Amino acid sequence: MARTLVIANQKGGVGKTTTVLNLGAALAEQGRNVLLIDLDPQAGLTASFGIDTHVNRPGSYSFLTGDGVSLGRVLIHVGGTLAVVPASLDLASMEARLGTSREAVTRLRQALTRGLNPFDYTLIDTPPGLGVLTANGLVAADEVIVPVQCQYLAMRGVRTLLETVRHVRATLNPGLKLAGLLGTMYRPESLHANEVLDEIRAVFPQDTFRTVIPDSEALAEAPVAAVSILEYAPGDPAAQAYRALAQEIIIHE
Repeated sequence: MARTLVIANQKGGVGKTTTVLNLGAALAEQGRNVLLIDLDPQAGLTASFGIDTHVNRPGSYSFLTGDGVSLGRVLIHVGGTLAVVPASLDLASMEARLGTSREAVTRLRQALTRGLNPFDYTLIDTPPGLGVLTANGLVAADEVIVPVQCQYLAMRGVRTLLETVRHVRATLNPGLKLAGLLGTMYRPESLHANEVLDEIRAVFPQDTFRTVIPDSEALAEAPVAAVSILEYAPGDPAAQAYRALAQEIIIHE
């Protein structure tokens, strides 16, 4: 059964884009057909594949705003069984153009149901904040993954996001589930990081992935080479962690 997962957290710099990129690559490595959708106006996911974000091409903006624009018209195959719907700076105008009405936040869900979606997994990257783009991701998804940087301040916004998830479930997407909280940028030698991880697991014992993503220079270097960490440094602990996360996801197929 096809699954759509949105990776969301209103705090920036917690590993949303990194997770979409490398979890997607890990799922594709397991033979799944995977679609990545970049909803962030900063277009970090798009740039991570070496796609020029300044070229005027159909992408997630036209997919959301263009009546009848097909998925096939906006996606770019980036290798193997992996494809991406790129972002552009035009997304920054979405909030002003569409507002926050019910119709505005259901655009992605409607677009994804317009035609055939041949992918086993669709992963949606969202910008920081809880605006119309993140709302579109939450309304379109079956499940939400919440990356949480293993630092104290990163914990503060988790409850706010989970309240938003509950609101979306109650009003627009009753099937939305919490796939789990994902510890990111973990440094095992750091007492503070271990205390934060322990707190996440204590507060959300049933909703935290076993996998933790370690802090790794290779995670920052891989996008410069326009590849995932699985290709850039396949033996790196972070690459192994994203493979383990993929297995945690696949086990619920």
